[in-house]
Amino acid sequence: MKPTLLALSLALTAAAFALPAHAVGSMADVTVIDRHSGATLPVYRHRGEYWVAGQYGAKYSIMVRNRLGERVLAVTTVDGVNVLSGETAAWDQTGYVFSPWQQYAVTGWRKSSSEVAAFEFSVIGNSYAGRTGRPANVGVIGVALFRERLPEPVAQAPAYSRRDESRNESSERLRSAPLASPAPASPSSAGSTGLADRGDAASSAQSERAASSSDRSLAKAAPRPAPQLGTAHGQRETSMVSHTSFERLQPYPNEIIRIRYDSRENLVAAGVIREPAAHAPVPNPFPQSANTSYVPDPL
Repeated sequence: MKPTLLALSLALTAAAFALPAHAVGSMADVTVIDRHSGATLPVYRHRGEYWVAGQYGAKYSIMVRNRLGERVLAVTTVDGVNVLSGETAAWDQTGYVFSPWQQYAVTGWRKSSSEVAAFEFSVIGNSYAGRTGRPANVGVIGVALFRERLPEPVAQAPAYSRRDESRNESSERLRSAPLASPAPASPSSAGSTGLADRGDAASSAQSERAASSSDRSLAKAAPRPAPQLGTAHGQRETSMVSHTSFERLQPYPNEIIRIRYDSRENLVAAGVIREPAAHAPVPNPFPQSANTSYVPDPL
């Protein structure tokens, strides 16, 4: 099993976390944060997809907050690239392990257990995916969430105490009888869970393909007024993590969160962001009629 990473800067007081606005996800809240202002970028829903508007040169972070009372693994990607390993992203790769109710800001491409290269909005040509020859999936943030397989409980015999001599015989019979084995789990119930999750993952992938096709058609109909955004390999920063182990409950994600991004200009042009229509001034057929015939004030 590949190693997974656990963020060290933990904040485990769940009551202190208010639900963030514009969060996406059910197992976890995922938001995109402008690191200069600290503001959460608004999320726009368009044709079944979530979008945020980035700004060229701005640093950002991906804030993930575990909403469950158990550990989860978050395989996190930007532009189709795993942010921990730099591999072209796949579900079975390494990710961040979140403790119950934990939140953590993923601020960059991980370079070591103590350092990252900051996420920074840039043109595709300067994006990390573009510079490594993988520009096809630029413009998307992904988080695949996995629940943890917990160890099976060990059955123990009930404690027995002999209260008086009259129960000696029955005690001997109890001690010599074999212990009952725990009933095995129903194969049908265990199998149905796995198949259902696999079906959900397949449906999600099918939806993503349909949405991508729709977006390609949209792009042809509405050319971008500005270069498409990507994520650059920014300056090195300190970010501490440690290694831990995590066994996934199943090979397919329990939830996939996908947030797309581009510049505000491009999202407005594509109809993702709808700005209020500017009201043109109404022409006046008698523009001088408003002038008074009295003495005007001095300038």
